[in-house]
Amino acid sequence: MSVDEQGVVFPVGPDGRRSTAALGRAVVADALRPVDAPGALAAERETNWRGGYLTHLRRLVEAGLTSAPAARTIAEAGLDSLHSRMRVAGPEGETGLHALTTAPAERALHTVEVAGTAEPERELSLPFHGRRLRGDDLLRQLDAWVEAGVIEPSCADAVRTVADHPQWLALPDTTVVVLGAGAEMGPLTALLRWGARVAGVDLPRAPLWERVLETARGSAGTLLVPTADAAAEPDPARAGADLITEVPAVADWLAGLPGRPVLGNYVYADGATNVRVSTAVDALTVRVTADRPDVALAFLATPTDVFAVPADAVEHSVRAYAGRSRMGKWVGRPLRTVSGGRLLQRAYVPGTDPGIADSLVAQQGPNYALAKRLQRWRATTARAAGSTVSMNVAPPTRTRSVVKNRALAAAYAGAHRFGVEIFEPATSNVLMAALLVHDLHTGGGPAHEHPWQDEACEAAHGGLWRAAYQPRSALGLAALLGYGAARG
Repeated sequence: MSVDEQGVVFPVGPDGRRSTAALGRAVVADALRPVDAPGALAAERETNWRGGYLTHLRRLVEAGLTSAPAARTIAEAGLDSLHSRMRVAGPEGETGLHALTTAPAERALHTVEVAGTAEPERELSLPFHGRRLRGDDLLRQLDAWVEAGVIEPSCADAVRTVADHPQWLALPDTTVVVLGAGAEMGPLTALLRWGARVAGVDLPRAPLWERVLETARGSAGTLLVPTADAAAEPDPARAGADLITEVPAVADWLAGLPGRPVLGNYVYADGATNVRVSTAVDALTVRVTADRPDVALAFLATPTDVFAVPADAVEHSVRAYAGRSRMGKWVGRPLRTVSGGRLLQRAYVPGTDPGIADSLVAQQGPNYALAKRLQRWRATTARAAGSTVSMNVAPPTRTRSVVKNRALAAAYAGAHRFGVEIFEPATSNVLMAALLVHDLHTGGGPAHEHPWQDEACEAAHGGLWRAAYQPRSALGLAALLGYGAARG
């Protein structure tokens, strides 16, 4: 049995293949069925899932806007479908995903503690264009982002609150579990700099752990590392665990950690593996929350998804469209004509409340979209169950996973011409870590009537929600304009 056939896997279809498209199509249809039967039927009949998934992922959001119960029903049905369909493969054959909730661990993971040697930061500072913004400089930048439509006002308010309470940064009596310890968008580095206690989980790859351990030793915090052997010092070659194949072992290890637990999901993988690892993390979440009802959950939502957005964001976009330059108006009209209306579409119909911000990017593919939607569904159901949840939309960021895709790298390089700001990883990391700190100290932020309002709160979307044009209608032009800069 190959590595790709072990642990959490896609189900085998009638043709003997493990089809990612069949799984995605079925899960989306199952999620829609209780509240939107025609939408479910359309998803089931989609013959080109790779190209057609965009419509059905949007419909999931639209169908949930009819009521808060409808949105929660969609989330519950989607999770139930995924858990009933995905499988766990091992030497003895395959079982359902539910088996991971009680399965014994095949090995015991030990804990090695790495204590940093630096002094903790006593003031929130944000790296930005080679500087560190703090105090009034930080507040002015937050105001500038709000005015430009780069972040939501609630995002700026949350960061200001953390800046006013620097004692929050160390998260006393808390252990933040960072699943994806080496993730470029994860909060591990910022939290350790602030003096927090972090439990890192990532694949057993020595170079990855050498980098993470070096970060921990130079920090002010404490890193707890899962290792194969009990030892005084961590061995990078013996650290880590594979979430796809070791959910029970990781769950048992987490059960022995000190303090109030926060389970942070920052995992990422390419292609179909992203769905597998995200499903494994969700199975881990179910198992951990059953044992520790007080666990808080943390996620980062991708900005390249579909969200309902408040009327204020719609109005901002409408003003931006009306105020575009004479050249923009002169060029836009013929481009829309020759493209059959596909290019430079206005983002919203004026007066829409809430609006639909559809920033899905076809190049990222249906597996990425499903993995991220799975996390949103879990956040929705956990909030409804009374758990503390921190799930905030992160800004578009020049991560390695983005810039290795030439089309996306070019689009990011040209995005500023359409009112979208692309962040550097260092800025995004600290900004999103500050929002996490805020949510953990405020019970997950403000309470809202509808799940879409929870998702829109504290969003740092980079301007995608408030720009003049529908993002996909400007993506190709942004890529064309940014091609030279991306190559450089």
